Amino acid sequence: MDIFPLLCAVAVTFTGLTKGAGVLPDGPLTKAVGETVMFTTTLTPPETPFQSMLWTFGDKDIITFNAINITAAEYEGRITLFMSTGSLELRNLTPNDSGEYDVVIFPAAGPAKKGKTRLDVHVRVSDVMATPSSTDLVEDSSVRLSCSSSGSSLSFLWFNGSSEVTAGDRVQLTDGGSTLTVNVTRYDQGPYRCNVSNPVSSATSGPIYLIISYGPDDINLTISPSQEYYEEGSDINLSCSADSRPVAQYTWLLNGTLLSDTGPELRLMNIQESKSGNYSCQASNSRTMRTITSQPAAISVLKRISGASITSKTNPSIEGKSFNLSCDAAGSVFTREWKKDGLTLTPDDNMALYDNRVLSFTSLSKKDTGYYLCKVSNPLSHDEATYTMVVNYGTENVQISGPNEIQLKDTLTLICFAESVPATYTWMLNGTKIHNSAVFTKNIIEYSDSGDYICEVMNNITGRTSSAGHALSVTGT
Repeated sequence: MDIFPLLCAVAVTFTGLTKGAGVLPDGPLTKAVGETVMFTTTLTPPETPFQSMLWTFGDKDIITFNAINITAAEYEGRITLFMSTGSLELRNLTPNDSGEYDVVIFPAAGPAKKGKTRLDVHVRVSDVMATPSSTDLVEDSSVRLSCSSSGSSLSFLWFNGSSEVTAGDRVQLTDGGSTLTVNVTRYDQGPYRCNVSNPVSSATSGPIYLIISYGPDDINLTISPSQEYYEEGSDINLSCSADSRPVAQYTWLLNGTLLSDTGPELRLMNIQESKSGNYSCQASNSRTMRTITSQPAAISVLKRISGASITSKTNPSIEGKSFNLSCDAAGSVFTREWKKDGLTLTPDDNMALYDNRVLSFTSLSKKDTGYYLCKVSNPLSHDEATYTMVVNYGTENVQISGPNEIQLKDTLTLICFAESVPATYTWMLNGTKIHNSAVFTKNIIEYSDSGDYICEVMNNITGRTSSAGHALSVTGT
């Protein structure tokens, strides 16, 4: 039986959805130009070979089998028909191969097996290029980035760094996403890249970097060191900064008058009182044509205190006598603070302060000995002077420590004690001067060393002298 007319009739009447139907897989099948597609049926090889089969593309036959294969001329060398399953391999794909494919297969017994699916053949993405309308921009201006590419069924995505750019208040995507328009801020410098894709490939353009000029904004004036007052001769650094691209140009003003100094730093070296006033800086951007001025900063210059000293014009400091200390300094003295041994002095019955300058003692005592400090201050500086006061007293309570009896040829040590500042010691034995220090030592004692030892203590400041006696007996043989 000749079934070829029947194959044609079935092919004409077999229509359906573009998705897979019957013995063919769901579609569309997606391939790139130059690739190979396999239309694989769901059939398993039968015991008795299929009697006939027909593959069509749209309304055109591809290959017919009815005892012999009949291949359309345009498919010669591009197809392979697998007789056992009815599957078809199509090679060297072109965009013209996109469309619907149908198959009708007649088994030896039973109804015909039919299938329908769709093939989409895409040109690979290539030659992706992103082009800006400008790369040198001013903040709040617009830039247009255009993306071009070879390929088919193209989709466009834009990236700023690693983040996808989406449409918003400042961003527009047009021409199917191939054109990006941005109202730029200082944070939109890029790099921008355009990614182009289709179902079979993707490619990304090279980066685009934008130079965005902005500012100056957020101007800030700082002073180093920062303080309320400055002493004459100080070095002061003023620094001005602002957020700006390109870098801002800086000028300086004193009390609103433009100074000749330029640059982000103003150095006031060896400053004098005449340079006191309100300083401010201006930042300018020649690209954005903007200029802003900082808030003024006050600099107050005063003369410093120097040469602090503590002096005494009275007699030596002697116990029981009056005594005065005077604290003086050059400069503007605001305050004087007196301390003794690190503790603030408080006037009492024996001690008075006159204008905080003169410290007066009515009658000195031993406890007044110590380390005195006078700190002279004003709001910008201070200086300190020290005075070590030793209250001279004595001599009193002379005592001798040592043995009253000692063996022949032993070592003798006698120690003389006295309450006296300062003190000079003289030893005498039986009226003869024998030594000049507080300690008398003799290594090998003789009988002749027996007798009365006298220690005489003299204070050459107070003019007082006191003594003590000590009897010694040398025994043994």
